[in-house]
Amino acid sequence: MADLVRAHLQALISERHPLSSPAGLRRAQDYLADQFRRIGLEVSFHQFRALGGTYQNVIAALRPQSARRTGPPLIIAAHYDTVEGSPGADDNASGLAVMLEAARALSPMTLAREIRFIAFCLEEEDLLGSLAYAAALKEAGEEIAGAIVLECVGYTSEKQGSQAIPVAMPIAVSDVGDFLAIVGNSASASLANAFKRAAAREARELKTISLVVPAKGERLPDTRRSDHAAFWHYGYPALMLTDTANFRNPHYHRPTDTFETLDLTFMQRVARAVAAAAISL
Repeated sequence: MADLVRAHLQALISERHPLSSPAGLRRAQDYLADQFRRIGLEVSFHQFRALGGTYQNVIAALRPQSARRTGPPLIIAAHYDTVEGSPGADDNASGLAVMLEAARALSPMTLAREIRFIAFCLEEEDLLGSLAYAAALKEAGEEIAGAIVLECVGYTSEKQGSQAIPVAMPIAVSDVGDFLAIVGNSASASLANAFKRAAAREARELKTISLVVPAKGERLPDTRRSDHAAFWHYGYPALMLTDTANFRNPHYHRPTDTFETLDLTFMQRVARAVAAAAISL
């Protein structure tokens, strides 16, 4: 597992911005599609118009046996663009690598519902890719079991004081940055509980803190800063799994967000927890 995660990171880490590095954005898109196909998943692209051009969300479907299908699909997602000037190791090559590893672990299994692995584009541009996708789901009247969104899941620190805490945080949070935050809203409470149980069972070394915010998180805007908020906007249950980004990682959105700063052991634990949650759901 470690070698595969390392290989994914090394392939993906580089600036991936729609204006300053469109070639890097396209390379990431092609790499993700190729890796999903190698796993044996069915790949498609959701196109949307934005910023004067056409962009694509990469979708890979792990379909159940038709006779055993029970209920709507589960989505596991991460974004593949970066801000300008950053190679985006933690933000968000880490999420992509964990998603690919979870897909590999789940691909040989016979599951009761479809799992869609989605790499969203233009998260850094006001969530344009995930908003376009969630809007298309809503327009089609399609339900989902929920979305698990991986957003910065590769940076940890064992130092006291390494974890900052957002203003008005309603729960107790450690000031040591060695945990995974599970962030849901009121419509996603059961999804958050299911993930926490699965993580405790199959990735016991992974420390987690769970936060469920009212409504769509408007009172705590820092809980809305990734693609899960697009699903909240359209009334779908969704979680953000995160190392808390700039509240812990001093390299956030900087040129220093590089491979050397990542905690691969932590990422492997997150991947195990994601796969376990998908199985239980």
